[in-house]
Parts: sequence; structure tokens; C-alpha cells
Amino acid sequence: MLHIRNYINGTFHDPQTHEWIENINPATGEIFALVARSGAGDVDAAVAAATDAFPQWSGLTSKQRSDILLRVSKKIAEHFDELARAETDDNGKPLWLSKAIDIPRAEANLAFFATEILHTETAAHVTDNHVFNYTVRSPLGVVGCISPWNLPLYLFTWKIAPALAAGNCVVAKPSELTPLTSFLFSQLCIDAGLPPGVLNIVHGLGAECGDAIVKHRDIKAISFTGGTVTGRTIAATAAPMFKKLSLELGGKNPTIVFDDVDIHHTARHVARAAYTNQGEICLCGSRIFVAQNIYKEFRTALIEEIRRFVVGDPLDEPTKTGAIVSKAQMDKILSYIDLAIQEGGTVLTGGKRVMLKGRCSNGFFVEPTLIEGLDSKCRVNQEEIFGPVATLMPFSDDEEVIEAANSTSYGLAASVWCRDISRAHKVAHRLESGIVWVNCWLVRDLRTPFGGMKNSGVGREGGVEALRFFTEAKNVCVQF
Repeated sequence: MLHIRNYINGTFHDPQTHEWIENINPATGEIFALVARSGAGDVDAAVAAATDAFPQWSGLTSKQRSDILLRVSKKIAEHFDELARAETDDNGKPLWLSKAIDIPRAEANLAFFATEILHTETAAHVTDNHVFNYTVRSPLGVVGCISPWNLPLYLFTWKIAPALAAGNCVVAKPSELTPLTSFLFSQLCIDAGLPPGVLNIVHGLGAECGDAIVKHRDIKAISFTGGTVTGRTIAATAAPMFKKLSLELGGKNPTIVFDDVDIHHTARHVARAAYTNQGEICLCGSRIFVAQNIYKEFRTALIEEIRRFVVGDPLDEPTKTGAIVSKAQMDKILSYIDLAIQEGGTVLTGGKRVMLKGRCSNGFFVEPTLIEGLDSKCRVNQEEIFGPVATLMPFSDDEEVIEAANSTSYGLAASVWCRDISRAHKVAHRLESGIVWVNCWLVRDLRTPFGGMKNSGVGREGGVEALRFFTEAKNVCVQF
């Protein structure tokens, strides 16, 4: 049985609690590893190691840190197949998806921030002939990074890469549901020559290990991606301690389809936006609004596209929809489908648990599900489900759809499908979303700011925004 151990000060350690968490392959329902159940003592050890490493790491030049992080990035590429298989076994997503998105993006995250720090600049202001101001940015010290289970290595590296590049040392906690690739990543850091203590990875439950990270007095900032309820708890704890906070939280994202689109082309991409990664992406478009005069034709095309999302063994090439990450998450998704029916909805396709044969006979699979007939303000259309469930609603004009799209407490992402570019711009500017895609979905430029409005979070990640978060600005004013 594989034991997923903590990575502290450059070496592996059993949890001080001597307790372990069962790690289950969601496609088979079988236990395949034990995960360290860390507590405050493990976090203390990790913070101490990071504190000791900080003077040397922050004292390196940007080029020296860049070279080390680029070596880590290359190690991901060298272990591509191993990491992709681990991600699929741990999370349940199709193997082709791990290879197409998760592992390439993890490699790119390290490479991007390793080179971004070579091109940063700071402002200077000539106040008058005798006074001039300039700004310097310094790393914070020890920072905490807590990442989710849906895109495990992808989002883990998205947080630690800018933190390390900026000169901080990190105490990181991956989700206890999907810790395998971050554990393998620990060894890659050793092999790449990352100095001990610069990155420390502690495994465990959010209420125990994660809570200890948030409460630790020597951790200067918290970067968290996960549920809004947990984010609210973190903010209540960290804000009175005056820690910097970056919270990337939930979403209930609208997809808006106007009547001038190519129906079949758009239906294909709308289905992809709703059901990729089993719908377990905070950016998925789970509320689909379609112009009334193309509604019936688009509905038919969309159902055809959804039925292409074949549910199956994640290791099989034809599989488009893998396993849900856990039984608890699967049960939650199924309960929302039941609720949709109670609220008056009609299931157009899907709606049930899938029981496969063979090695996946005990896995956690749900059919891609499309529901119509629901009001935009019902619970199913207001609460985040985080699974392969989307709703379909007609609209008659721009004002109606904008009001409906903005009606939730979330504001993470939206997509607008429209050939009239003026109309697309006007709608995009009125949507209460941190990200608006026009005629595309999940197109990411790592230089752009990433984050949400309202209950979808606080702060922005990506590019210079991430480097600013993980640094402290100081203005120097000189009179001469």
C-alpha cells in the first residue's frame, strides 16, 4: 500500500499524528493509498523549515530562482505519462484529459512564472525637479497555498509557482481526495535541486491541516481555491490576523446563446463548457440561456452533443466522461437532480448513476444531465452543483437574459455566443463575472487576471497579479 507522506525540509515524513486517510480510486471504488493525516505539529515543522530557508531563497537573484523552477518544469515533462496516469487514478477523469490539460498546464505554470520574474518592472515617478519616487516589491516570507481536488496538479502549481518565483517559501496543502500528483511532485523538486525548506507539502483534512495553516501566526498570506463556505471560514480567521488573502471560490456560470450563431458549432462548444471534466470545473457553464426563436433547434443539437460524452472507464480512449471524485460528491450531484424534478424540471437526457462492468463496477459515475423547465431563481439554478448537470432556459431579449445571468450570488465566469460583436461587447460589460468569454470557453492566457466577483472570491491570480499578491510594495521617495 502506497503511503503518501509529507514533504518537509526536503525529505519525506510520516504524520506526527501517526494517522492516515484512505485514498480511493473513484473509478473503481478501491483504496489504493494511504494519505498522511497531518495536524498542527506537522504544519509547525513545515513553517519552521520554510522560515529557515527563506533568507537564502529570497536572496537569490531572479535568474537563479528562474533556473531552478525551469528545471522543476522540465521534470514534469520527463514524467509526463506517470503523472497523467496518477491524476486519472486519483481524480477519476479520463486519461486523455489528464494528458491534454492537467499535466501540460502544470508544466506551463512553472515555466511561465519562472520566466515572468525576469521581465517584471516597477514604477518610478518624477514628482518635480528635486523629488523622485520609485517602488520596490519584496517577497512576503512564508505563505500558505491550499488547492482543490478537481484539477489537482494544475491548480497546485498555479499557486506555488508565482509564490516561489517571487522569492517566498511555501507551505502547501493539496486536497486529501487527490494528493497523489503533489506527492510525486515532491520527488521531482528534490531531483531538480530545489533547496530544502523552500517548498513544503503537508497532507491532511481541511478542518485540521488546512485550519492549522490558516491560523499559523508566521504564515503571511493564504491563497485558497475551493468552496465558498470554506472560503468564508478562512476569511473570518485570517482577516483579523491581517494576512493577505486570495480566495478563488465557487461559480454558477451562465452561458448565453444569441439567435445569430451557427447552431451546431455552438452546441458542440456549449456542451464542452458544461460537461468537461465531469462538470467538475469552477468555470463550467451550468446555466444555459438560449434565444427563444432558436430554442427548440438548439435544444435538439445540444442533446445530440451531450450524448457524445460517453461515460466509461477513464483509461479507455473513447471515454469522454470519467468518474466523479468521491461517493459523497456523486450523492450530492444525484440529490440535485432529484431536487430539479421536485422543482418542476424535466430531465432531457441523463439524470442517473451509471453502473459499469469490469474493473469500474464499483465506481462513482453519473450521466451527463440536461434539465429544462426551471425558473432561473430556483435552488438548482442558484446553488453550485459541481458535476455533469446543466439547465436550459429560453430568453426573449438582452435585458431579460442579463438579469437572469446576474441573479446568483456568484460571479466567476460567463460565456457569450454571438456573431454581432457590438452586442457581445455590451453584454460582456454588463455581466457580473470576473471572466467573460465571447465565442469560446476556457481559453486561457496566463498573463491575464483570473478571479471572480461577489461570492466567487477575493483578489486575482495570474500573471503580474499573482506576483503582486505574493509581494509587498514599498515606495521610496528621494529628494536630491
